[in-house]
Amino acid sequence: MTTHNPGLFIAFEGGDGAGKSTQAAELASALESRGLKVLRTREPGGTPIGEKLRSLVLDHGHGHIDAHTEALIFAASRAAHASQVIRPALERGEVVLTDRYIDSSVAYQGAGRDLGTDAVRNINEWATSGLQPDLTVLLDVDPEVGRRRRTAGDAAEDRLESEADEFHARIRTAFLALAADRPERYLVLPAHLPVEKLALRILERVEPLLALPRGVRA
Repeated sequence: MTTHNPGLFIAFEGGDGAGKSTQAAELASALESRGLKVLRTREPGGTPIGEKLRSLVLDHGHGHIDAHTEALIFAASRAAHASQVIRPALERGEVVLTDRYIDSSVAYQGAGRDLGTDAVRNINEWATSGLQPDLTVLLDVDPEVGRRRRTAGDAAEDRLESEADEFHARIRTAFLALAADRPERYLVLPAHLPVEKLALRILERVEPLLALPRGVRA
């Protein structure tokens, strides 16, 4: 499906502890300083119903959630997010920065939960009516490093973060495979680089997109 929007859509992907929210904030600040209207959002979440679904699927204490149910909860949250938040912002000409998008489901549920990457991708493309990012920034993090980062200061891990390193290793492999399949749509960076260096590399990749005539995205 092809849509026509004047905005720019950028997704930040990577394993838990990769620094996605930090880099989204850095890019938002840089773009806003240039007078651009920027919307930062996240998944799962981004809408009232999405935040409720986020709690159900990530918080401990809701009992067993099987892999298929987990995948469908994420897809439902994403459907609302795309329809209620992302598309309207793009139609207003804004730059949308999302912390996670479809690739996360493909990696976590498709590969991590072994549901099949194609099956999970198809469900999510249907849920979002085919809305795709103009650029995906993939911050590649070693699972052990990611765990050290997200547990620093005795921080509690959510239901997915607390999965074994083997689970997170499968996710990392899936993310890298997605980027290798469509390199023109991805910027892959090692998450261990200093925050400032990562921010500069990302801005350098985004600047040409700002100069291009926008409006058509598959």
